[in-house]
Amino acid sequence: MPGSRATHMKQETTDRSASGDVRGGQSSVNAAHGRGRQEGPLMLKSVTRLSVFALAMAFALPVSAQDTPSSDTVIVSVNGTDITLGHMILMRNSLPEQYQRLSDDVLWDAILDQLIGQTLLSMDDAAVETKRVKLSLENEQRALLAAEAAASVAEAAVSDDTLQAAYDAKYANADLGLEYNASHILVDSEEEAQAIADEVNAGADFAAVAREKSTGPSGPNGGALGWFAAGMMVEPFQAAVEKLEVGQVSAPVKTQFGWHVIKLNETRQKAAPALDSVRAELADELQRAALTEKLDMLKSGATIVNGAEGIDKAQLRNLDLLED
Repeated sequence: MPGSRATHMKQETTDRSASGDVRGGQSSVNAAHGRGRQEGPLMLKSVTRLSVFALAMAFALPVSAQDTPSSDTVIVSVNGTDITLGHMILMRNSLPEQYQRLSDDVLWDAILDQLIGQTLLSMDDAAVETKRVKLSLENEQRALLAAEAAASVAEAAVSDDTLQAAYDAKYANADLGLEYNASHILVDSEEEAQAIADEVNAGADFAAVAREKSTGPSGPNGGALGWFAAGMMVEPFQAAVEKLEVGQVSAPVKTQFGWHVIKLNETRQKAAPALDSVRAELADELQRAALTEKLDMLKSGATIVNGAEGIDKAQLRNLDLLED
């Protein structure tokens, strides 16, 4: 029995160790440091209480400003010069489209490496502000400030009211022209087309002849093309349709597809498009007009002195002038 009990205790100890029992592991650690048996459980309870308290405090406290990234968040400092999240965002936004598709993980490392390299090179003794650099910075600043002003003008120009007014002015009383409903029969030769035109003009049903003889995709549908506006058909075909009276059949008309016999079924006034379908187009027109008006106003109040008299315009290509 004593032997069995010892074997049982040994097996229990082995099972606890294999299963990662925390109490057994903690007692072993305490024993190795010569501490009493009671110290292990007490220490574990204290650590557990502290961990729970810290976790509760982490959830209870508000997130600090540093935990919320902003454009001023410093990602890395290079010899005392900060590279911020804003710098990285702007560089990512300026990348060509093919690079925009890369994952953020890949872009993050590449952009940061690029900015670190640029920062280090800009600190080199050879990095001097030449005339070319100075002029480039002036051009860049001018363009960015102008873009900010232009964006403000453009945004102010578009609203529901201005869009509706622009829509009414463009479409409310406009004559948008005619739309045409026509059918045709397509064949390979002028002779076939003329024979068909004669047959139809003699009283044959146009749709029936189209189903029988047309080689075009609309043949099985009686040659019907549905409604179309000016400019939607190839030019010889469109011109022939516009000359027909409703119900009239054309003489043979040649296009790159073959020879056509056309019947004009009906016409109607072209309807104005829905506002939503032209919203982007109207917004662009409003913004362009607003920017033009703004520039005209600014020019009229500006003092502009022209100093280009006598300068050869070929100097525009003279890069040597940018050298110090």
